[in-house]
Amino acid sequence: MEGTNPVNKKLAAALSGGAVLVLALTGCGDDSDEKLDAWAKEVCDAVQPQAAKIKAANTAIQKETSDNSTPQAVQQADSKAFQDMSDAYKAIGAAVSKAGAPDVENGEQKQQDAVKELNSISASYASLKKQVDGLNTKDQADFADGLKDIAAELDKLSKSGSDALSALEEGEVGEAMSRQASCQTATASAGATKS
Repeated sequence: MEGTNPVNKKLAAALSGGAVLVLALTGCGDDSDEKLDAWAKEVCDAVQPQAAKIKAANTAIQKETSDNSTPQAVQQADSKAFQDMSDAYKAIGAAVSKAGAPDVENGEQKQQDAVKELNSISASYASLKKQVDGLNTKDQADFADGLKDIAAELDKLSKSGSDALSALEEGEVGEAMSRQASCQTATASAGATKS
């Protein structure tokens, strides 16, 4: 078992970065605009359960990457977690799409970019699920190598273009979102600390 332990820990660390992307949908400020607040409330209310789902998926993976987990158990947990994350990001993308463009300058472009980014993240997690499903759990060294590749991709994914999400929550949009209780809860449930 020992061969996979460092890899498992790396995988868990890389995974927890994924939740950061959801948090790009929160901001700070106190400007007021009814139309924008209504838009922010719709998006934040939809993001909240998905952020909780992503947090639960991260927790499940970290639990299974403990020292005594078998490759089969790790594979099973990772596969389910990647599927859950894929579904969650897709649902957030659908929510941003359904909410329409926020009532700000370039709102439509910002919304389209964010939806595209969220759908791309969803597709990346679906692809990782396929990869982990295909790993050879009977060969410890093989399995560890496969996990290493997945951890590297996860690392890239967790850092990858959250630019569109950041652009979406700039200025007034971020301020409106920060006023929503559900966005504040989503931030807390994904384990972030904001000052």
